[in-house]
Amino acid sequence: MDLTYTAEEEDFRARLREWLAVSLPKLPVKPGPLDWPGRRAYDTTWQRMLYDAGYGEVHWDAPLTQRLIFLEETELAGAPYVGANFVGLLHAGPTIAAEGTAEQRARWLPPVLRGDEVWCQGFSEPEAGSDLASLRTRAVRDGDSYVVTGSKIWTSHAEVADWCELLVRTDPQAPRHRGITWLAMPMDAPGVTVRPLRTLAGSAEFAEMFLDEVRVPVENRVGRENDGWRVTMVTLSFERGTAFVGEVVACRRTLGELAAAARANGTWDDPVLRRSLGRLNAEFRALWRLTQWNVSESQRTGGVPGIGGSVFKLRYSHARQELYDMAAEVLGPDAFDLDREWTADRLSSLSYTIAAGTSQIQRNIVAERILGLPKGRRWTSS
Repeated sequence: MDLTYTAEEEDFRARLREWLAVSLPKLPVKPGPLDWPGRRAYDTTWQRMLYDAGYGEVHWDAPLTQRLIFLEETELAGAPYVGANFVGLLHAGPTIAAEGTAEQRARWLPPVLRGDEVWCQGFSEPEAGSDLASLRTRAVRDGDSYVVTGSKIWTSHAEVADWCELLVRTDPQAPRHRGITWLAMPMDAPGVTVRPLRTLAGSAEFAEMFLDEVRVPVENRVGRENDGWRVTMVTLSFERGTAFVGEVVACRRTLGELAAAARANGTWDDPVLRRSLGRLNAEFRALWRLTQWNVSESQRTGGVPGIGGSVFKLRYSHARQELYDMAAEVLGPDAFDLDREWTADRLSSLSYTIAAGTSQIQRNIVAERILGLPKGRRWTSS
């Protein structure tokens, strides 16, 4: 496996770097972390700029090595990431590209790439988080529609979304993994109620979502009825395998800023701290190499990331937490100032061992599907 870039790919890097230098100064001031309508406008404006420049489809149609270069260069330049539409660009969009019909791809993918429409994810429920297959939100077929009733939680950016990738139970009698269906639900449909949830940092990018007999057209189903678990595994493979790629680059940049702060405030003189920073540097360099390996495997197998994404997601989640624990040591009391971006990032890092599948779930996947260990016993109360 060759992890180096070709001359053609390096030419792509040079042209992108030149475009970023010209385009980034044209962006307006980024809205505050609590202004999600403003953040939606900011993020979709950037997506439209990428689209008009020919970079809008880099997440899907470009070779995956070009996507790595794109993420490297945009992060190093301080460009916006996918922001409020990360579900559309990194989860729902790639899933529809892989599993949708030609009509569905034509309907939903161009608006995402242009920045016209934003998606959220309706997977987790109050009693179905890590154990996603135990979801209870019900969809009953009624002619050309499904009538959906239930609730979701931790629905990212539901308050500014146009569409939701929604998991529903369409056959309550089937084994729990076989009675699930994947739907695209319009967020303005009658019966959809969104209630924002406040995070520790005071922001409201998560929400509860209540569905009261919401009618979703059957033509909005991606995949076959009751085949939603398989489609969901495609979604989760993107979420765990490539959706965090840009954040690895961002963490490497943050690590450099942290080392600079340590030199400036004198904490760099502590050899234990220097050793910890050096180990984290090696950790994130290794994660970047693992990313390249996962991308190579994805290209070889047709574009869908494999189970190596669970290895990446497991280690990245903990490395990110270690990074911001180290930031607290270097910055001292400043690391707890809620008006500083460092603090918001540190608080958000606590969720990474839960988001996109808990670390316990990832360990099970690694144990069973990579190491070939037997499944653990299921304990039930008598």
